[in-house]
Amino acid sequence: MSIFNLFSSKKQSFFTNEEEERMVEAIRSAELQTSGEIRLFVESKCSFINPVDRAIELFGELNMHQTQDRNAVIVYIALKDRQLAVFGDEGIHQRLGQSFWNNEVEKIIAKFNQNEISNGICNMIKTIGLALTEHFPYSKDDKNELSDGIVFGK
Repeated sequence: MSIFNLFSSKKQSFFTNEEEERMVEAIRSAELQTSGEIRLFVESKCSFINPVDRAIELFGELNMHQTQDRNAVIVYIALKDRQLAVFGDEGIHQRLGQSFWNNEVEKIIAKFNQNEISNGICNMIKTIGLALTEHFPYSKDDKNELSDGIVFGK
């Protein structure tokens, strides 16, 4: 079974086209400043009790651990279950520490509670991008190792 069969081929409408474009553009803009990689995975419901466990599972399924500098980050969101997690590979996690991730989750939860979900996601991506830039600056020979598009689950 290929990885693509694990995800719904029919995308649910979680966001407007404009919101999706803004989120993808936030990823692209962030990655122009860093060798790091950011993926956004959105689904309706979390099949795990702990969303961090789901983020870790997806991180592996999306082969995010295979970036050259081990500096990929997944932002995982289960909208209907109101769950989210941010998981960074070992290279970036060692440099930023757990408090960085906890802070980012608190900020995005505040935006979600204000019903500003897409704005919260864009803000989080921008902040993660800045952190990646500090520790993994962009160089001329960097290549985009992972797709910038949003991955939609079920």
